[in-house]
Amino acid sequence: MRKWLLSVISALALAGAGFAVINFWPIGAEPKLSTVEGSVQRGVYLARMSGCIACHTDLENGGKPLAGGTKFATDFGTFYSPNLTTDKAFGMGSWSIEDFAKAVRQGISPEGEPYYPSFPYPFYAKFSDQDIADLWAAFQTVPGVAEPTKPHDMTPPFNLRAGLKLWRGLFFKPEPFISDPTKSEQWNRGKYIVEGPAHCAACHTPRNHLGARKTDLALTGADRLPDGGSSPAITSEYLKQNGWTVSSLSYALQSGLMPDGDVFGGSMGEVVRDGTAYLSKQDRDAIAIYLLEGNE
Repeated sequence: MRKWLLSVISALALAGAGFAVINFWPIGAEPKLSTVEGSVQRGVYLARMSGCIACHTDLENGGKPLAGGTKFATDFGTFYSPNLTTDKAFGMGSWSIEDFAKAVRQGISPEGEPYYPSFPYPFYAKFSDQDIADLWAAFQTVPGVAEPTKPHDMTPPFNLRAGLKLWRGLFFKPEPFISDPTKSEQWNRGKYIVEGPAHCAACHTPRNHLGARKTDLALTGADRLPDGGSSPAITSEYLKQNGWTVSSLSYALQSGLMPDGDVFGGSMGEVVRDGTAYLSKQDRDAIAIYLLEGNE
């Protein structure tokens, strides 16, 4: 009996020590962007492209722009988007541009805590320093809203935020965007938008039991989305087999209308309404060109 008790105590001690190591495990790198000058106009456009307004505005309950509170129910618990306004107490009013860069590209808060990957920072890792400066300049124009961020309601053990460091070690491989010199400028622009700010694979790629994307099945569609729906494949093969062209796909990203006269529903309808409808025709064409010609 005594040996059993000592074994249990030893196991608990080891588990506690292991958690302590994970808890104090430093993550991330310190960016330097203070000398980069941003453009508000470019930043607003990039924010639309990235889905910032759609995810961080609780339209269903009449929330103010970028004040957070949008609810996302998942298998791991319920997430609430945070306040991104300039309010110093509840938003980003006390942040520096370096804090912002670290949060957006690395998924780490100013306090050094990892963000849950419901925030698509693995895609935003492709943002350049100029992209970050532009976004930061745009967010500085947002009026402050004194609205506290709702706490996430996570199912144990996913409520232990320090455990996300292990998830990051397994699945987070930040890579800057690298253009392909063998492809056209428009193709490369489409690749950047799809794989970066628009984070198309976040919804159109299946995930494993830990919520990480199955990268070998990129853009092949997903059976379960947070809203309870599913997403179709958007690979080149699938799109061509279903009659999509550059022209029809570009138009659908603006209007929500599909070639058969039906409309995008669910979360894709929101993506168009709050995001892609604001993109230039040139960028919508670039997305269509990349998806139809570049991801085979």
